[in-house]
Amino acid sequence: MTEFDPLHDEGKVPSPCINVCSMNPRTGLCEGCLRTIEEIAQWSTASEERKREVWMEIRKRRDELF
Repeated sequence: MTEFDPLHDEGKVPSPCINVCSMNPRTGLCEGCLRTIEEIAQWSTASEERKREVWMEIRKRRDELF
């Protein structure tokens, strides 16, 4: 996963996708990027602000799960 800091990195927000696309039925999250199916589906039309919010959620989930 790209290391992106949504609070400090500037510019276009990169996709967290790492092409490991498998939804975990227990968590409801993608095994590769830790996004929900809704977040994945909305990514291409999301605002940069929303993408930063998703990245913050990903970081939080990573801390909680690992």
